[in-house]
Amino acid sequence: MSKIEEEPRSGSAIPQDYTKRLMVFGGRASMDLAAKISGKLDVELGEVTLKTFSDGEVYCRYEESIRGADVFLVQSTAANEAEGMTPNDSLVELLAMIDAAQGASAHRIIAVMPWYGYARQDKKSKPREPITARVVAKCLEGVGADRVLTMDLHAGQVQGFFHVPLDHMTAMPMLEQWLIDQAFEEPPVIVSPDAGRVKTARNFARKVGCTWAVMEKERPAQQVAEIGYVVGDVRGKTAVLVDDMIDTAGTLCAAAQTVLDEGAARVIACATHGVFSGAAYERLPYENSKIEQIVVTDTVPLRPGAPDNITVLTAAQTLADSIRRIFTDDSVSEIFAGENQLF
Repeated sequence: MSKIEEEPRSGSAIPQDYTKRLMVFGGRASMDLAAKISGKLDVELGEVTLKTFSDGEVYCRYEESIRGADVFLVQSTAANEAEGMTPNDSLVELLAMIDAAQGASAHRIIAVMPWYGYARQDKKSKPREPITARVVAKCLEGVGADRVLTMDLHAGQVQGFFHVPLDHMTAMPMLEQWLIDQAFEEPPVIVSPDAGRVKTARNFARKVGCTWAVMEKERPAQQVAEIGYVVGDVRGKTAVLVDDMIDTAGTLCAAAQTVLDEGAARVIACATHGVFSGAAYERLPYENSKIEQIVVTDTVPLRPGAPDNITVLTAAQTLADSIRRIFTDDSVSEIFAGENQLF
């Protein structure tokens, strides 16, 4: 019998501390949201230096040790006009933060992307086009992200571009509760802007306890939509247009006019992501769009000068609950009772 087999093991001589550390950092596109999330988690927002050099290159440096920590990096790959950030700036900054965290020996690196940029380019619509949603996934994995947390993807197949775990959250319960809390005189009807969101609209209507309808839409060109007609009864009701995002608002305004033409008493809009690019702010005021209220979350920072009929709810609690469960290795889907599969 060897000496190793004869002597009982008394434990490792190396001190082992199994206490995990949770650290939250924000990128410049989502610093305000990151601060809200860290407040919900009762942890200090991590200190990180982020800046853009005069030639446009981004720079990142963590100002405290992150060795052995589970690092959650909150950054929507969206524009932030106040910080002078474009979506591409935000993406490169997030990649730099992931790489810096890996080089600083973080235990796990979780990219928290409330808004997943380029998600609409999820397939080839024409020959010789890129699938840019897949490019983003490859970049995140390539620089060292161990996990990705996102919210209300534009298309479910984006999840299939990842080999690392992807947790898909939804703001729909938050928007449903907001609608339930309103006291509209006319009964609501949930309206899907196109056939691709029918399942979401149907589930939304089931939770609110009302009927639903769907719109026929064609898209002759990128960021251009033509609304045909409504399938379902909206006459005399409060039409609630539900979608994952509002970008230039062309589709939304056309949909609002269509349901009003079909006899709807009023129009409300609910969406998770308020991108509001291009001429959105000019189209959305009530006098132009006839939409009484537009409810979005803070997954994308608003540009200055938003119309008065836009209401912003914070997604911080949902994201904080998800981060807490990822950190403790608990079930994330239990937050939504398994009903966060929207597609």
